[in-house]
Amino acid sequence: MGIEKPKKVPKLCFVSSSGGHWEQLQKLQPLAHKYKFFFVTERTQFDAPLAKYLMLQTDLKDKLMLLKMMWNALYAIFIWVKERPDFVITTGTMVAYPFYLLAVLFRKKFVFIETFGRADMPTVAGKRMEKHSDLFIVQWETQKKHYEKAVYGGCLY
Repeated sequence: MGIEKPKKVPKLCFVSSSGGHWEQLQKLQPLAHKYKFFFVTERTQFDAPLAKYLMLQTDLKDKLMLLKMMWNALYAIFIWVKERPDFVITTGTMVAYPFYLLAVLFRKKFVFIETFGRADMPTVAGKRMEKHSDLFIVQWETQKKHYEKAVYGGCLY
């Protein structure tokens, strides 16, 4: 009779940009507390006490976007090596992209939750990250028509 190894508790990485994406992601806090977890978002003027890590805030109109994305990618690698997550769960957007790539590279589970703010349109992040998502959740039934892998999960609000 062999000795059974205790089951490893999965570690979850919750990552999203600030604003509405962050508000939605925080609604998953009850899920987070069932596992090992950490939250990542962007540094803004608003407090994010739940976030263990704060990345540089950027968007497509930012003149320094490329530099900030490179910095965030390096920081994401640091976080990844330190934390070693088993799952990445995100509501998007740009700050989540390096974690998406790391999840694909290291064959970890990737869960994308499409934003509540887009009932009738797909998002660029959703279209890009759907391909390698293990679970792709939409918050509106009407969003399902835009994605092949979409599963309706209801709204986080």
